[in-house]
Amino acid sequence: MTQPVNPTSAHFITQHIEKWLVIEFKTASLMDPLELEKIGQQLYHLVDAEDNRRVIMDFEKVQYLSSQAIGIVITMHKKLNSLKNSKLVLCAVNPKLMELIKITRLDRILTIKPSQKEALKTPLI
Repeated sequence: MTQPVNPTSAHFITQHIEKWLVIEFKTASLMDPLELEKIGQQLYHLVDAEDNRRVIMDFEKVQYLSSQAIGIVITMHKKLNSLKNSKLVLCAVNPKLMELIKITRLDRILTIKPSQKEALKTPLI
């Protein structure tokens, strides 16, 4: 069952699929500091205020990621990691972004799946 949550964001759409909140980024570049500030606030709200604990971040359309954007992903990971029955999964990360994630060794702490379909199969433990 698919159900939109917050289709009004300029940078991403959210929908509930099964037990997951799926965040699909709509922009190729997550580099602008002012835009990222808004994106971060919106994403944190989804966890803090709306209590979404199983989150998939879909990076299929994203080509460029700044260190600030990586910081947002890390903060999301920390927020969810501190809650019971929670999980953050990244998916559809292109090879350039994956290289950046490996250089920063984030691949050791983040769960990353090749596609949204695969991410939806991630065990919740």
